[in-house]
Amino acid sequence: MQPTIESIYKRYSPALRPTEQENSIGYWFIFRGNQLLVHETGDLLAVPVGDRLDKYGLTSNRTLYLGSIEGASCYTAEVAEDITVPEGMIFLPLFALYDRIDEDLFHVAGRGLQMLSWDATNQFCGRCGNPLNHADHERSKVCPNCGLSHYPRLSPAVITVILKGDQILLARAGHFPNKMYGLIAGFVEPGETLEDCVQRETMEEVGIKIKNIRYYDSQPWPFPHSLMIGFIAEYDSGEIQVDGEEIAEAKWFHADELPNIPPRVSIARKMIDWYVEEYKS
Repeated sequence: MQPTIESIYKRYSPALRPTEQENSIGYWFIFRGNQLLVHETGDLLAVPVGDRLDKYGLTSNRTLYLGSIEGASCYTAEVAEDITVPEGMIFLPLFALYDRIDEDLFHVAGRGLQMLSWDATNQFCGRCGNPLNHADHERSKVCPNCGLSHYPRLSPAVITVILKGDQILLARAGHFPNKMYGLIAGFVEPGETLEDCVQRETMEEVGIKIKNIRYYDSQPWPFPHSLMIGFIAEYDSGEIQVDGEEIAEAKWFHADELPNIPPRVSIARKMIDWYVEEYKS
């Protein structure tokens, strides 16, 4: 059965600037590096809410508008490493906050982190070196000297569930903690289709051929600017031969004997959970 595809956002609407109808009291996604500022309120943490950043005694290196959630504006801001953390609040890695803040807020925070990274690394034109301006009509920066547009960078990567009958192929990279196994994945190269990349990465990493490649789902992965594009494929031929560099070990597993797998924040876990639901005994 093909999985149901839904938007990751339930209440969020992206926009370039606030509307007159938006509430001035909004959400603030405040980052120190890759860490998000949250209220310590128990198991479910809260994102700061207010009309100004200085309400929390903070000043930002850069601030960007992201859109709105049910009429409340959303802003993201970057603060210095040496700031004084407001009382009752804490900076935590965004990756660790999945399931600990509202899901829409988590995904908007990821967008904010990616936009801050783009803004910080696109201050000057790569063609003529002139300072850039934000465009009025789209999410980009424009060089006032030569007219070159600079868009937020995305690095597409494929990730694939490979099935052999009722078994799934899982692989362990040498750097994975706790002997965790995941799916075959890799970045798309220039001149490739997504399907070409799925086939190439599978052959390079585990040495097998696959067939019947079909789209599953996608997930933004703002660490710092990836887009994970999931596929399902079927085993065709060959024996597993790991590359010994990216992949240390790969095996076929049944749904009731899975090893340690990625956490729920990742599309890899969502895809593996789909497989388990489809093939569990």
